[in-house]
Amino acid sequence: MRVTVSRSAHFNAAHRLYRKDWTDEQNNAVFGKCNNPNFHGHNYELIVSVTGEIDKETGYVIDIKILKDIITDEVEVPFDHKNLNLDVPEFASLNPTAENIVVVIWNRIRNRINPDLDIEVTLYETPRNFVTYKGD
Repeated sequence: MRVTVSRSAHFNAAHRLYRKDWTDEQNNAVFGKCNNPNFHGHNYELIVSVTGEIDKETGYVIDIKILKDIITDEVEVPFDHKNLNLDVPEFASLNPTAENIVVVIWNRIRNRINPDLDIEVTLYETPRNFVTYKGD
């Protein structure tokens, strides 16, 4: 029997959407106000879901405390109150769109979760704008 366990978290971060190899006009046309050279921020909401078989001994798919600690270590500490473009190494050459952020988070978490378990990460940039990545 496969069950999904989920944990929510949040972090606040600034970013700027732009490409260094594009002109200001191209960046403004594609990214609009998200291309603000002084950056802008979001209160990100995150849901990490882990799916797998229930362990017969513990009754868990994953110990929620372990999942909480992984999210703290891999997302909250390195991302919260940071400028993603400047402070998070993965975004030194990767545009920190919601799509790219969710993949980076998924990869960070995937490295810490048993490979027999499936994970899915949903990232809310605003209450109405969100992305989901399952490692596809």
